[in-house]
Amino acid sequence: MPSLSAPDDEAALPVPATPGEERYQALARLARLHFGVVAASISIGQRLESWSGFPLRQPLPGAHEDILVIADLQADPRFAGQPWLNEAPFPRFHASCPLLDSAGHWIGSLCLFDDKPGDLDADQRAYLRELARLAAMIADSDQATVRLRIQADALRESRRRMALAIAGSGTGIWDRDIPGDLIHYSSGWKALLGYTDEEIGNRIEESYTRIHPDDLGYVKATMQAHFEQRTAAYEVEHRIRCKDGSYKWVCSRGKVVSRDSEGQPLRMIGTTTDITALRSLAEHQQQTANLLTNLTNEVPGMVFQLRRMPGGESFFPYASAGIQDIYEIAAEQVAASVAPIDDLIHPDDLALYRTSLETSAASLSPWHLEYRVCLPDQGTCWRQGDARPTRLEDGSILWHGFITDVTERKRIEAELHEFATTDCLTQVFNRRHFLKLAEAELEHLRQSDERCASILMCDLDHFKAINDRYGHAVGDHALSHFASILRHHLRRTDLAGRLGGEEFAVVLVDVDMEGATAIAQRLQASLAESTLTEGDMRIDLTISIGISVMHANDTSAEVALTRSDMALYRAKQAGRNRIECH
Repeated sequence: MPSLSAPDDEAALPVPATPGEERYQALARLARLHFGVVAASISIGQRLESWSGFPLRQPLPGAHEDILVIADLQADPRFAGQPWLNEAPFPRFHASCPLLDSAGHWIGSLCLFDDKPGDLDADQRAYLRELARLAAMIADSDQATVRLRIQADALRESRRRMALAIAGSGTGIWDRDIPGDLIHYSSGWKALLGYTDEEIGNRIEESYTRIHPDDLGYVKATMQAHFEQRTAAYEVEHRIRCKDGSYKWVCSRGKVVSRDSEGQPLRMIGTTTDITALRSLAEHQQQTANLLTNLTNEVPGMVFQLRRMPGGESFFPYASAGIQDIYEIAAEQVAASVAPIDDLIHPDDLALYRTSLETSAASLSPWHLEYRVCLPDQGTCWRQGDARPTRLEDGSILWHGFITDVTERKRIEAELHEFATTDCLTQVFNRRHFLKLAEAELEHLRQSDERCASILMCDLDHFKAINDRYGHAVGDHALSHFASILRHHLRRTDLAGRLGGEEFAVVLVDVDMEGATAIAQRLQASLAESTLTEGDMRIDLTISIGISVMHANDTSAEVALTRSDMALYRAKQAGRNRIECH
């Protein structure tokens, strides 16, 4: 399609440039510039997310199944007699590509508009599909972020409910040694029946004497079914005798946590809850039971207690079974020391991890931290920890908290950040982010008289001819080829960005005009030595470069960029493949 003029000033666009729409706006702008049309738009469902170029008077149909191309609206009988066809800008050419989600369902459209008749060849249609795919990926990512936020809110609400349930449910804990016929009860369990610690033994036969005779057979049968792995967990409601001879209704639940090589049960851990007051409230009782089941068996992540003694030594009095997923270790390994977990914290995050706990302990403020761990099986992962500290009578600090896996969320955040700041073709900064960093460098210049910076404006010579002769795919290859050379010659402190089309800009930090000229010469020489090959073709590339110095009294980075652009213009007017300084 021949190149058509389109405006660069988009201050009056009909779509507001909110942060959530900037990625769509960037894609629409890329589509408009790439295809050389007067306007491009992206819609999600019936909502117009972005518009780049001249606004049209009348919305046009979007494709739902495959690319729709209308070569000339004024010659198409479907639009005959439409008055808006005679209103400037006069719409002629229209193309639309559907946005499809991961399941192949239509979710929106990417549209092109022009004031001259036109068509799309196979390569252009393929490129339009790729842009539509990127827009659909943005929509999928946004939906995934919403789902993560909803899940996080649900998890917080679940934690709040469980905390309330535990505080008011009257629960005791027991730990059974099955081969030894022993059972150990927590103090809370004993207090549940009115006993002190010394008044209840640990023999399993003694425990059976407290169960109501009418319930004993049912309790034993239910437990045996779990021992034989016919049920996933042990759970019964039965009556149990208290110290004063009265009976309480309790809900006992537990699970075998270890078996021998032949599958025989070795250890079982569980809880006993007083449900006497809840028996008449069946719905409430069921909710409490489900919450407690989720707490002990199904909540993803690690519930923990962390205690720091006055002398500085720390350990985990309690860690849920989720410690295996979070740290790939057993709770017993941290019962005496936190050292096994400290060894798993990423070296770059260890100091921050320790400092955050020190700060929480000193101020008794909630602990919240996102940090990385290095695990044998899972590799490097992200974890989020949240806990509240309490100072005990002996001066120690006790945290009650929860640690969860946020690796996937961090991955999505990183991908969104890269997409928002990086030009996907050349892997240098996009225009918006480059200008933001350039403004930051200008601010550094204003704060120090000893610093300096130079700006290069680089433009691939005869780029349109390359596109016209070899096609846009080769043109894209030429851009990425030059960008690779550019990145190779820059330092980590330098900034490189693609401003649009074949135009690149570079901020050279602490480099004066003489040094910038030397770098520009090396860029030209390296590009000349690295001939672009495309199959059997050899394509020689050259660049024109304009150089200026960024001044601390510049009102903005755009001012310095304009000077470099003026020098670039002189280089191209003087025959190209030149370097000019402002």
